[in-house]
Amino acid sequence: MQIRELKKNEQPPLELLLLADPSQKLVEGYLQRGQCFIGLLHEQIVGVYVLLPTRPDTVELVNVAVDEGHHGKGYGKQLVKHAIQISTGLGFKTIEVGTGNSSVGQLALYQKCGFRITGIDKDFFIRHYEEEIIENGIQVIDMIRLSQDL
Repeated sequence: MQIRELKKNEQPPLELLLLADPSQKLVEGYLQRGQCFIGLLHEQIVGVYVLLPTRPDTVELVNVAVDEGHHGKGYGKQLVKHAIQISTGLGFKTIEVGTGNSSVGQLALYQKCGFRITGIDKDFFIRHYEEEIIENGIQVIDMIRLSQDL
């Protein structure tokens, strides 16, 4: 998979971004403030992530998504590792990521990539999303926060 920054004249892969974050309003908001990177296989977009500077020396990985037909092939790990590499190259000292309390696969992925759990934002998904989100048979309520020193 080749990974590159989305060009200014290209449309972001909204359908893919909405797999990781069902709020189009939130997705469009952080796309305006962050950098979007796409993963390509044979000229087809199969993965995406967005980096968003949040504080001095800190960047957040706000969306990582892989096309459902390409799950389980290591592309998510490639995207996360690429995000870490880009963030380091841009001079950030810390990279953060957040995921739902029921996102078992994502929690494992981030920890395999060197992230450590730093906290829980209780009721995050209740406060920020109008509709209930169910994942792995569990309601998504809390945001699990992770970070990594670069």
